[in-house]
Amino acid sequence: MERTGPPARFTGGVAAFAAALLAAGGLTALAPSAAAADVDLAHNGGFEYGLDGWSCTGGSGAAVGAPAHSGTSALKATPAGADNAKCSQVVTVEPDSTYTLGAWVQGSYVYLGAEGTGTTDVSTWTQSSTDWKQLTTTFRTGPSTTRVTVYTHGWFGTPAYYADDLTLVGPGGAPAELPAAPTGLKAGTATASSVDLSWTGSARATGYNVYRGGTKVLSVTGTSATVTGLTASTAYSFQVAATNSAGESARSAAVAATTTAGGGGGGGGGLPAHALVGYLHSSFANGSGYTRMADVPDSWDVIDLAFGEPTSVTSGDIRFSLCPVTECPNVESAAGFKAAIKAKQAAGKKVLISIGGQNGQVQLSTTAARDTFVSSVSKIIDEYGLDGLDIDFEGHSLSLNTGDTDFRNPTTPVVVNLISAVKALKAKYGDKFVLTMAPETFFVQLGHQYYGSGPWGGQDPRAGAYLPVIHALRDDLTLLHVQDYNSGSIMGLDNQYHSMGGADFHIAMTDMLLTGFPVAGDQTKVFPALRPDQVAIGLPASTQAGNGHTSPAEVTKALNCLTKKTDCGSYATHGTWPALRGLMAWSINWDRFNNGEFSKNFDAYFGS
Repeated sequence: MERTGPPARFTGGVAAFAAALLAAGGLTALAPSAAAADVDLAHNGGFEYGLDGWSCTGGSGAAVGAPAHSGTSALKATPAGADNAKCSQVVTVEPDSTYTLGAWVQGSYVYLGAEGTGTTDVSTWTQSSTDWKQLTTTFRTGPSTTRVTVYTHGWFGTPAYYADDLTLVGPGGAPAELPAAPTGLKAGTATASSVDLSWTGSARATGYNVYRGGTKVLSVTGTSATVTGLTASTAYSFQVAATNSAGESARSAAVAATTTAGGGGGGGGGLPAHALVGYLHSSFANGSGYTRMADVPDSWDVIDLAFGEPTSVTSGDIRFSLCPVTECPNVESAAGFKAAIKAKQAAGKKVLISIGGQNGQVQLSTTAARDTFVSSVSKIIDEYGLDGLDIDFEGHSLSLNTGDTDFRNPTTPVVVNLISAVKALKAKYGDKFVLTMAPETFFVQLGHQYYGSGPWGGQDPRAGAYLPVIHALRDDLTLLHVQDYNSGSIMGLDNQYHSMGGADFHIAMTDMLLTGFPVAGDQTKVFPALRPDQVAIGLPASTQAGNGHTSPAEVTKALNCLTKKTDCGSYATHGTWPALRGLMAWSINWDRFNNGEFSKNFDAYFGS
């Protein structure tokens, strides 16, 4: 059910709601004036020092130069999804004292309040203000209250709001002390463009500033962060400082980290600059008919054999065999199949075994299953002389255990064991090993909103479950081609929902992979961008192949927008990526059934 306005209940119940309405109706003049000895206790209430002293949920806030009520800066905070863009500050106060809280605001459904008062928490709001409007409210602290939290926030689904000149006037509390400098700063996973950092929290800290080479690059509330936008094969130095209402601590000891080489992913796996990837129904028949390996058109650069499947869900024992003659009368012999693979490889094509698919549920819940997976997949690769592996885990193959909330440090066995298994295969076969993945949007882009069962439980534990696998293997990954089909609507980086079937969906979903995104809206846990040569767009080859078929004209629009920044429509991408690797299709068989419409469009676009 769509929420179009504020609820009928606020913090503090009906009485607080009635008080808020009175304040919003212009009766604020009844608030008592400050006594002569009273002082303004709010730190950086004019946001002239950025967000120093303030914490905003989900990274929703920023200090901007315009519009400002006074001075040179104001707060701009943008609600997104389930985040109402709450920006707060902890202030030291005197017990059993009266305080007046005020701020100038602009926007729709802007709230001002105080909590932790020890008596009745208060809030006030304005429904709509196109110009600056002052909000004020008063409260009395409890007999033992020495700290309160003052805040502003917006409402779900509304545009950004602005706040400025926030004051908390009353008896002066004990002066706030600077927090101690953080300790234990460590550099974790480094990629070609990012470094993960973590540290030990500081007493009295309400936030942390992250510095790169002496320049502040991030402000976070937790004790970890991912610094992105870095250059490959480059050494960096990082420090962290703690913040609270009194200001910023001394910086921590520096830690050094070097980003990985930009090549990554096995040097692109020997693929052409723009590649066409397709799945070949080799082990089964369906309405598209069986296609022999020798009859696969030359347009296809990567041929994924569908599918290797387990003997049982948790065995890790993967088997592959050609379609039975009774099901596929025109199937070639095993010897003919292997000879055709060698011929494709001699022509520069890559042939992979794809594990999983719709019916092949694989859960590596034990180390024994992990080891069996490695040995059984190796046997298939060796028997058929294949170039690598495609991971097409769907359904319930991957999900996150409750409490597994950081994609950078997964703890769920099925995830940890899959990562370990793939790394073992990569180590066995070396740099020429081609590794691709074909997750559904539910397991990747949905992670921007929801990750696993969530901090309070109750969410689908599969949400975003591919993210730790992709992240841990990003330097081994040749190609990620998310299935932009059979998908529900997904929220993009523009905080709008996008639906499959047109150029807009592919543009928004691909932009997320090439830009990076906060996981579950947490700005301290940003999934770093992939390189454009690691990304292809996954589509159905025909209307019969899957929900979300996209016409050739719309596919061309998506490619134009992503590689040339033309034909973009309403979605504004965060870059232009002429090195985008290409397209993936389900499937080669369905494309042949549809007279090669998909592959012909690819060839025409990239001049193959």
